[in-house]
Amino acid sequence: MDSQTAVDAAITSRRSVRAFLDKPVPRDTVEDILRVASRAPSGTNTQPWKVVICTGATLDAVKEAAVAAFSDGSFGPEETYKYYPDRFVEPYLSRRRKVGLDLYGLLGIAKGEGDKMFAQHKRNYLFFDALVGLFFVIDKNLEIGSWLDHGMFMQNVMIAARGRGLDTCPQAAWAPYHKAVRDIIGLEENEVLVAGMALGYADESAVENGLQTERADLCDFTSFLD
Repeated sequence: MDSQTAVDAAITSRRSVRAFLDKPVPRDTVEDILRVASRAPSGTNTQPWKVVICTGATLDAVKEAAVAAFSDGSFGPEETYKYYPDRFVEPYLSRRRKVGLDLYGLLGIAKGEGDKMFAQHKRNYLFFDALVGLFFVIDKNLEIGSWLDHGMFMQNVMIAARGRGLDTCPQAAWAPYHKAVRDIIGLEENEVLVAGMALGYADESAVENGLQTERADLCDFTSFLD
């Protein structure tokens, strides 16, 4: 496989996996992924990312704390930044609805089955059973440009993982429950939890991993000006 094909394959095979195998990921593999990902660009080379990697007992502790917070409101959701707008307009509203309907359709969850929807959402806080959980952190003193840089770093993590036969699921769902895990993962006062990310080997037998999200045609988001 030539380099172009390999890179394209890693990018196009990336997906949000929501069920993982009980198969450990070697620490040196995780380190390699993050080392490669750190070549992401950043304005004036500020490298505004920090990653906390949780496995073993620490992973169990963050999952327990987050599940409790989500289930009983012991901490409750609190936004530290706005990920979504207050009101979606088209075409974003239709895309958002479709991916939700498609996922729930695979899982056999019908409209109005709130308990089943709640249980599925709670799986975010189990990292979908992945054995590695990543937390992406940024200094709150930085501005939107650094957040864009942070996103490019996260994308590199996901692509580097695919190149090693691993899968991921980036999870904004962790950010509103940052209070539940801050002390466990050692966040400082000036640090904002951007997102979590599950990392591991996909369970290909899980129906939810059959989700194929759609992408808009090239002509829908590009303009060529000669």
